[in-house]
Amino acid sequence: MPLFLIPFPAINPIAVSLGPFAIRWYALAYIAGLLIGWRYCLALAGRAPNLVRPQAVDDFLVWATIGVVLGGRIGYVLFYNFDYYAAHPLQAFAVWHGGMSFHGGALGVTIAIVLFTRSRKVPMLAFSDIIAEAVPIGLFFGRIANFINGELFGRPTDVPWAMIFPMGGAVPRHPSQLYEAFCEGILLFIALFVAERRGWRQRPGLVTGLFLAGYAIARIFGEMFRQPDPQIGYLWFGTTEGQLLSIPVLFAGLGLIVWVRRRQPVAPAAKPETGSLRR
Repeated sequence: MPLFLIPFPAINPIAVSLGPFAIRWYALAYIAGLLIGWRYCLALAGRAPNLVRPQAVDDFLVWATIGVVLGGRIGYVLFYNFDYYAAHPLQAFAVWHGGMSFHGGALGVTIAIVLFTRSRKVPMLAFSDIIAEAVPIGLFFGRIANFINGELFGRPTDVPWAMIFPMGGAVPRHPSQLYEAFCEGILLFIALFVAERRGWRQRPGLVTGLFLAGYAIARIFGEMFRQPDPQIGYLWFGTTEGQLLSIPVLFAGLGLIVWVRRRQPVAPAAKPETGSLRR
């Protein structure tokens, strides 16, 4: 056991409580990620190469919300606790008890992007590039909410910054939620921001590929310090469910990058005049 331990901050998971009505930090994290991400996407749509109109970003907010929540919940049920929910199917609707999967949420948003862009005749890869740049914002807030809830904590360790989590027993553990918030949120956001400034969106799909590969690497790394879900434990060769789910994401991202780099960059679209009406 390490000589010094950083005390776990006893933050109430409920941010606001008014009688029977309670708002949790976890819900606020989703709301903050969606709203801040939406405003960031609007700003990106106004920058060159101007392949996506800001109106499309406005219209997609509801689609994104449904994709994240529905996909995240279905992903958790199928990937992480299928046996339990097969025996208690009604509990799958009890989202207030927690249980969301990023990989499921990402799949839900991907389906939403495909359906939305086809129905609105929006260039799909150019649109997904804009959305991908905002995802680390939501990931950051989500991991901070995991930390506040004291869930998804790390493996036992003797590092000086180890913490004893209320639900993790009397064993000092890695604050793996903070590692993931830094890698999946801050570092990945910076990488995508640099790609944006270097004009990567002139090759639609390149930023999306970078996001997929970057997230997969960050998640695989973070899972090395995170305690596996108790109902799953360690899998092949000591891997975790999150690592195995991230491997196809990594190959999809790398494959998309290779494919896009073989294509010619697109010419920037003419930016609408300042006085024109948004339709």
